[in-house]
Amino acid sequence: MLIGNKLKQIRKSMRISLSELSEKSGVQIATLSRIEHQKMTGTIDSHLKIAKALGVDITALYTDIIREESSVDIRTEETNTDIFVHSNKSSYEILTKNILSKKMMPILLTIEPAGMTHKEQCKSGSEKFVFVIEGEILVIINNKEYPLSKANTLYFERG
Repeated sequence: MLIGNKLKQIRKSMRISLSELSEKSGVQIATLSRIEHQKMTGTIDSHLKIAKALGVDITALYTDIIREESSVDIRTEETNTDIFVHSNKSSYEILTKNILSKKMMPILLTIEPAGMTHKEQCKSGSEKFVFVIEGEILVIINNKEYPLSKANTLYFERG
């Protein structure tokens, strides 16, 4: 069983709606929904808040959780992937499947000319890697600007 299924099972058995759980836990309803629909796993911090709101020990969320065996994922033109729109000038596409069993999530971020993305919040220990395929972008990290152009890369880790 995956963590999202386990969360949904516990929540439903307690007859608590997603909006009630969001209100009690302080975890956004969209995040809870993504966890339950296997779009993300959430963080330890969110798991602690959810467990507290449900009145269960955090270990209850991890009981019977399985990790998928090692696998190779190949993406072809025919493979469907999720595309998420940031704004009318930017979107991103998840470049692999079964993201819940991965340690990283490769995405293709497309930014149209004069476009930008929303400010991204990174948790401590997060790692990000940017490779510019074409054009130029300006990455801002902690109010410092990093201009990048074709074939430039940027890696950072939030300590």
